[in-house]
Amino acid sequence: MVQRKIKEIFIILVCFSFLFYVLPTTSQAFGPSDDVLYEGIDVSNYQGEIDFKKVKEAGIQVVYIKASEGTYYIDPYLERNYQKAKENGLKVGLYHYVVARTEEEAKREARFFVARASGKDLDCKLAMDFETFGSLNKTEINKIGITFLREVERLSGKQAILYSNAYTASNIWSGENTKYPLWVAEYGAERPSNSGTWKSWAGWQYADNGRINGIRGYVDRDKFTKEVFLGDNSTIPPVDPPDDGGGNEPTPEKTKKITIKWGDTLSELAVKYNTTVSELVKLNNIANPNLIYAGNTLIVPVKNTGGSSGGIEIYTIQKGDTLSHIAQRYNTTVQQIASDNNIQNIHLIHSGQKLQIRTSCYGDCGHRLYTVRKGDTLWSIARRFNTSIANIVRINHIQNPNRIHPGQMFRIR
Repeated sequence: MVQRKIKEIFIILVCFSFLFYVLPTTSQAFGPSDDVLYEGIDVSNYQGEIDFKKVKEAGIQVVYIKASEGTYYIDPYLERNYQKAKENGLKVGLYHYVVARTEEEAKREARFFVARASGKDLDCKLAMDFETFGSLNKTEINKIGITFLREVERLSGKQAILYSNAYTASNIWSGENTKYPLWVAEYGAERPSNSGTWKSWAGWQYADNGRINGIRGYVDRDKFTKEVFLGDNSTIPPVDPPDDGGGNEPTPEKTKKITIKWGDTLSELAVKYNTTVSELVKLNNIANPNLIYAGNTLIVPVKNTGGSSGGIEIYTIQKGDTLSHIAQRYNTTVQQIASDNNIQNIHLIHSGQKLQIRTSCYGDCGHRLYTVRKGDTLWSIARRFNTSIANIVRINHIQNPNRIHPGQMFRIR
């Protein structure tokens, strides 16, 4: 009898082990599209001049380089980064930061991007970085995304890849966009979270604070599979830029002059007049955006806000903050914050400094996205944002308020 019982227990344990270790689970099913991984980085003007010889010697095999943004910005280090990376035998790809708000704007941005890539012998698929959405809804985001990707492929004759943070990959992207290879960003995790829409990832940006010989300061670190590589790496044919040439950021149709008052800051004025610090700096030829004087006049744009000021707020930097943490908190990017606030060195910020943040939302812009950090509790989050635990639980359908974890994202009203 005892031996029979032992035998029955042994069979149950074997069956349990089979179910747990052998059968795939949802979280286990999401991994790289190939077993061979390539060490990579992605860079822009924020890294300054890079010594790609040292980068190569440090074991980096793939580099994605920022080419452009919108239809008005070309990364000043694009050509140098491309030439030096190729000279040192790295596999090179380019990415474009999308700011389009319509499908027509997406087509123009695609042309602007491919015009920058023309004449280059790329090894990696052309990447779309579309991650700040303003007041766009999910349907609009997906239409703009697929329009950009298709137009890039049509104009370049090359394949494209979609870059996205893990939250957006799970909750925003759908339909035809999910047929493109995924380059997913998720920091501080053993592996990327299962998006539920992609079966595997072609690239994983796993850190924004990497250190590599040849680069001063931090750099994004990535792992890539062979899925990022182009099957045809012949030279991209010439493509004309959009009609306006894309050389300058469009100036507003109307402006007016205001008088600066005691206590005013550019960031607060930018919010008040529905613009950005960068635009005010350009309109007024301001050398130092931290030095404006009461009594002086300032040119500001006059824009039709459609009855809404939405999408921009002021954030005061707290002790221990970094731009990357602030960017994650507001579901935006370090590049966007730096551009909007005219920050020259992204590693030099200080407590008490005020930042203008374009909040990223869709559907209901009364919500903000917050990424849970180590040590957070619902009580501390509620206190930070002047709301209640009950409100956070209700909006986010939290089953157990005592179980939250770093990396989890909540909507905050």
